[in-house]
Amino acid sequence: MLARILDYDPYLAPYAEEISARLQRLADVKKRILPEGITLSDYANGHEFFGIHCTGDGWVYREWAPGADAVYLTGDFCGWDMTAHPLTRKDNGVWELRLPGADALRIGQKIQAIVRKDGALLRRIPAYATRVVQDPVTYIWCAEVDDTLAEDFPWTDGGFTPTRNPFIYECHIGMAREEGRIGTYAEFTRDMLPRIRDLGYNTLQIMAVMEHPYYASFGYQVSNFFAASSRYGDSRDLKSLIDTAHAYGITVLLDVVHSHAVGNDGDGLNRFDGTPYQYFHEGPRGDHTAWGTKLFDYAKPEVLHFLLSNLKYWMEIFHFDGFRFDGVTSMLYLDHGLERAFTGYGDYFGENTDHDAITYLTLANELIHELCPAAVTVAEDMSGMPGMCIPADEGGLGFDFRLSMGVPDLWIKMLEDIPEKDWSLGHLWFELNQRRPGEKNIGYCESHDQALVGDKTIMFRLCDAEMYTAMSKFTQSMTISRGIALHKMIRLITASLSGEGYLNFMGNEFGHPEWIDFPREGNGWSYHYCRRQWSLAADTTLHYGELAAFDGAMIRMLSDAHALFGPAYCLAIHEQAKFIAYRRAGLTYAFNFHPEQSLPDCFIPTDGPGTWEIALQSDDPAFGGWGNIDGNALYTAKRVAGGAWGIRIYLPARTAAVLRRR
Repeated sequence: MLARILDYDPYLAPYAEEISARLQRLADVKKRILPEGITLSDYANGHEFFGIHCTGDGWVYREWAPGADAVYLTGDFCGWDMTAHPLTRKDNGVWELRLPGADALRIGQKIQAIVRKDGALLRRIPAYATRVVQDPVTYIWCAEVDDTLAEDFPWTDGGFTPTRNPFIYECHIGMAREEGRIGTYAEFTRDMLPRIRDLGYNTLQIMAVMEHPYYASFGYQVSNFFAASSRYGDSRDLKSLIDTAHAYGITVLLDVVHSHAVGNDGDGLNRFDGTPYQYFHEGPRGDHTAWGTKLFDYAKPEVLHFLLSNLKYWMEIFHFDGFRFDGVTSMLYLDHGLERAFTGYGDYFGENTDHDAITYLTLANELIHELCPAAVTVAEDMSGMPGMCIPADEGGLGFDFRLSMGVPDLWIKMLEDIPEKDWSLGHLWFELNQRRPGEKNIGYCESHDQALVGDKTIMFRLCDAEMYTAMSKFTQSMTISRGIALHKMIRLITASLSGEGYLNFMGNEFGHPEWIDFPREGNGWSYHYCRRQWSLAADTTLHYGELAAFDGAMIRMLSDAHALFGPAYCLAIHEQAKFIAYRRAGLTYAFNFHPEQSLPDCFIPTDGPGTWEIALQSDDPAFGGWGNIDGNALYTAKRVAGGAWGIRIYLPARTAAVLRRR
């Protein structure tokens, strides 16, 4: 089926041999790890074998530690005697300990693995630990005996099917509170899920769930891959969150980090068995110098087993509907894509490509869709690797979507470097419609990346310090008026053009005024900027609620109309007037980006005779507009000179309108 990817993109023809080799490597690895008749789902069960499990008449603990001289289990159950309970070495570097008696271990007891290497006793956390906690006094991380795997949770989501039309609300459980503290799974379920549902988002993408010792890493330096972060509650609370989301019709994605791991020895995988090469590459290739983290050796069957089992674990035990894979660019290239512009096809192939990582990602997508054909996978790849969202048997990697990572950079450049009067709408149209042939994108104008300390959200770029003094409805400010108008227009044109799905980071829908700064030594461990000020959107004297209302109306309109399916067709671009109109999936969009000049008799081509009505317009007073467009008006198409059909509307400066056939 290699010809299929070449049919999508004939410019790949010079690289057909390398793509064929990619397919052959995939087949070879599958032959190596999958005995006859065994599927990837059968294979990815490491969490059922390794780790600590109750056997009914006792307990068993297994660990893969090929470089260890000895392995022990210690903890509360034995008074922390480090060597009282040795594991027995089995085949292939696997160690095992059986503890007779159902009361040999108890739920909640703290435990650690002890590895002896070259005479030293090393404290470690079991690699498959499902709950990991930090001692509040010593700050040492320990595993707890846990029943996450065995728990009989009362799921109610039978028959739930993930959406194929994702409107994603990207979120962080801990910072979803307004108070200066870490929020919980239970609070998010109670307070945030109804908000997300009411806004119209049908997909939740949760960050920082996999346990990480440094809160300020935003969850991207994972230490314990099978443990739901204990900062927010227990695994039952997370299951309840997902079950409730499904009851609301919301698909739930896990922001999964398989691109790297925390470099810590004691609380992560690094040097678990006393060697630097157990899970990771040895030497410089095992270190990500920009991130200070460790890099997996995807060529090792044991590493593939660990990571693939991890994906199945989150899907089967917690009912996640798919994943947003973080750091895919870093995985794809030996130089991790650092300081590389990716200006030609040759940048995607050749000696710099990490073929083992490509094989892993392809296997991961095959496993995920084997477990749930409707599952959703999203690749965070800024390089634009061809074939990312093409099925594996057609020469691709098998993702469902890639993030449109160039779009936020486009808006930053336009807002920071180009005067508004000089914006090129032709260039904007071209960039927002950029896709790899045959591949689907998740469009967005900003995510959590653009909200971090040192950067600025779109609203803050537009309004800056006046957000602190002039967001009151009783204060007149040209800066705020401009910011409100463009904030809505930027989101609408991005959502409707730049992908087959859309993403927003929590709070940005109402123009959250401050960046995100996690508690750290540099800010006195303050939570002041590590929260979301929901009260701003609820305050009827401020403009934030109007931005939130527009965002909700926009998402509901796009979702109800299935507006992100199919291509967009440009109807008109007038650079001097700063006017652009286009049609996509039955909706017609008209934008007047001019900062001053309204269009009193704006002609919009239609696909024939008929009557059109306003589906959404940014000038509605409910959305912070001036009310110069009659939202109840009907527009009858008429034939003009030359035979074209069209309607004429009044389109004020810095406004947008969406029309649909009545």
